[in-house]
Amino acid sequence: MNATANLPSILLVEDNPMDLDLTLRAFSKKKFVNDIQIARDGEEALAFFPRWEAGEALPAVILLDINLPKVNGLEVLRQLKAHERFRRIPVVVLTSSREDRDLKAAYDLGVNSYIEKPVSFSKFIEVAEQIELYWCVLNERPF
Repeated sequence: MNATANLPSILLVEDNPMDLDLTLRAFSKKKFVNDIQIARDGEEALAFFPRWEAGEALPAVILLDINLPKVNGLEVLRQLKAHERFRRIPVVVLTSSREDRDLKAAYDLGVNSYIEKPVSFSKFIEVAEQIELYWCVLNERPF
């Protein structure tokens, strides 16, 4: 039996291949034990909704980029927070956007945290460590 089978997954919504690789390498370096599911655009992120409605376990946290193709991250966040069951999934915006309007819009839509993507790998590792510690270990899940 897989030792991580009972641990909630993390949904990483990221379209930039370099940022995706950097995030996955940071999680690997920190020896993340949670399964990482990946959506490469907003449409792929929304495709998780029917799977969750069918009984697939909800993720511990969603790491969401804002600037996504097909459906932008703010629209994904809006639809997620409008859903009765999914609105309790913690969402951390992990983005390169430094725009005040994006920050305000994300919080208006119910984001739990907004983090600007670190530029260096060492800073990315620090962010990965904090995400795992808080959202996957310390945080009490309401579902």
